[in-house]
Amino acid sequence: MFVALLFNVDPEEAEAGLPLGTFVNGIHPDDRDRVLALVRRGGRDGGLYAIEYRVRSADGVTRWVLGRGRFLFDHRGRPVSGSGIIVDITDVRMGEMQAGPAEVADLRAEPPLERAADFAMAAHRAICELQDPALKARAEALLLDLGRRLAEQERRTRRAHMN
Repeated sequence: MFVALLFNVDPEEAEAGLPLGTFVNGIHPDDRDRVLALVRRGGRDGGLYAIEYRVRSADGVTRWVLGRGRFLFDHRGRPVSGSGIIVDITDVRMGEMQAGPAEVADLRAEPPLERAADFAMAAHRAICELQDPALKARAEALLLDLGRRLAEQERRTRRAHMN
């Protein structure tokens, strides 16, 4: 549901399954070509990807997201699907991590898992600048694990609100 809202897509339709193009429409026009080039390259070459880009969410706000995932292939080597995570990094991208002492105190009130994800994303950006493949792989693995935990936390929250 959260990802659908980030891309300004109806959550019920997204749950039923929508083509990639529906989500592509939610990508900021200035970032769309870059993201599509990565998708095409991933569909052709496979492997892991990590990319930051903007989306226009259902609330009308332009948000920054970090997408990380992998393309999956059939026994003939043709792309059949992809899997990954999308994390809203708007606050981090907009400089929240550069906050002064008062803002840092507010950050400590944020749940530990979300705080860890924020710091891991900031570390990932710095590590990408280092161009060290081994460190980048470790940072991406951490982001993937944190994303899974955040997704599970979101599912539990949704279930609790439904009951």
